[in-house]
Amino acid sequence: MTEKIIKSETKINNILFWICFCITLLTILMTLLDFFSNGEYPPTNISLFYIGILIIYSIHKEAIRFLEHAAPERRSRKGELFVYFWIIMTTLLYLINFLTKNQFSYSGLMTATYLTLEVGAVFVLARVLKLIMVKVFEKNGK
Repeated sequence: MTEKIIKSETKINNILFWICFCITLLTILMTLLDFFSNGEYPPTNISLFYIGILIIYSIHKEAIRFLEHAAPERRSRKGELFVYFWIIMTTLLYLINFLTKNQFSYSGLMTATYLTLEVGAVFVLARVLKLIMVKVFEKNGK
């Protein structure tokens, strides 16, 4: 029975990953448009929705790991790509803005900064959950 539930939840988690991936792309495109348009477009206002979806995906993924009693390193780590991409993109936006003497949108840069920090926080929280899970199973001898 547990295997059937885990298989079902894994399918759901794969769907959540792709939803999160698509919303990530949309958020990145909107952030870049905001940055490079010099304020022609209104702020994206998608960050709360995006971070909420990311949290849902991350918590669901960790819940599956908890049910499986899986070691964290055995599982796919594709969600980390979100973190790395945001860090690289935001760093490049800061560099572009610096080299062009603040020519580009400040709101786009701030949106990218906040989102990068929030994505990083979700990542760290997921890692902490993973470590707690490993510690609990080590303590219980499983």
